[in-house]
Amino acid sequence: MEREAVLVGIDVGTSKVCALIGEVARDGSLTIVGKGVVPASGLKKAVVVNIEQTVRSISGAVDHAERLSGYQIDRAFVGVGGQHVESQNSRGAVAVTGHQREVTREDINRALEVARAVSIPSNREVLHVLPRGFIVDGQEGVKDPLGMSAIRLEIETHIVTAAATPVRNLAKCVQAANVKIDELVACSLASAEAVLSDTERDLGVAVADIGASTIDLALFLDGSPFKTAVLPVGGNNVTNDVAIGLKTSLQVAEELKTMHGTCDLSTVDEDEVISVSMLGEAAGRTVSRIEVCRIIEARMRETFEMLAAEIRSSGEGMLPAGIVLTGGAAQLAGAAALGREVLDMPVRVSGPTGIGGLTDNILTPAYSTAIGLLYWGARGLEAGDSQRFESAPAGGLPSRVRDALRNLFP
Repeated sequence: MEREAVLVGIDVGTSKVCALIGEVARDGSLTIVGKGVVPASGLKKAVVVNIEQTVRSISGAVDHAERLSGYQIDRAFVGVGGQHVESQNSRGAVAVTGHQREVTREDINRALEVARAVSIPSNREVLHVLPRGFIVDGQEGVKDPLGMSAIRLEIETHIVTAAATPVRNLAKCVQAANVKIDELVACSLASAEAVLSDTERDLGVAVADIGASTIDLALFLDGSPFKTAVLPVGGNNVTNDVAIGLKTSLQVAEELKTMHGTCDLSTVDEDEVISVSMLGEAAGRTVSRIEVCRIIEARMRETFEMLAAEIRSSGEGMLPAGIVLTGGAAQLAGAAALGREVLDMPVRVSGPTGIGGLTDNILTPAYSTAIGLLYWGARGLEAGDSQRFESAPAGGLPSRVRDALRNLFP
């Protein structure tokens, strides 16, 4: 099959850095030809706190992927996470010019520029301006108004912004690892590319990527996102609770959580015991498995309640397609059942699908963001949005977004 492009996605997470190299065929199918996964150091809650350590982690992941694929990585799509990622929706309206009163590309671009000109503080940068839909002379739900007769054209956009300092530090780390940036992509939107179906997006759905220390959340309706947010909790919070509750080390707590833990207490035998090593003690001891699972269930219940509050605050009512859980910490046994109980909506746990090549161990929820970055790039390629494949200088995002807007509707 003829190869159209080679794309690279780098997910810089709190617990791991993952670099994937994918080949995109003419028919849009993706094949993984290189992957590198290394433990992350230098990040806290998905934000860079130590440049040198982060650069080392990124270089390590890139190096592994290059050796496996035989390609040299020089540019990549990079995921942006952290609680500083926020979103807002904005409308822009313009009068349709031209003697025929027909909507032209220029009208669409002007409407985009008006929508984008919302007041954004100087310490924030725009990551995405995504068109959600158009209103032509009061008629809503128009997906492509080009060529329609109209007097007034309105566009509704979803604008994702991030704090400038963490974004620049991340860009600096990626560039110090000798990789240029094709585009910085909000992690939740990347994960959505990997796990959501078009039907779910149209109906109304949420995707929650539960990582080590953050949850990347995106809410979709009518095929496009209307809210993007990051919650400052994740799998590490559960591990910490287990370590404190059982007075054991984080390493032992993590093992207990992944090997014996569940959020569904009805599946646990009251008398079951597990052997653990005490912190600072040579002799092992046993703990009740139900005790471990009660700690896990309590923290996960609290996490789902936070998600429920965030979804409610969006004010868009119910999401008929429910919520899709992904990310490493979504793999905890019983997570979907507890989610259904707390959120009172359909909940499923999903990893990436529809991808070939070197997929051993990566078709799991933990790799949704990294694979989603490749899908994001492939979709841009399909749309002919060439601007998205030009590298961005650190801190040069706003002008790059402006250019990307001009190319959204070439």
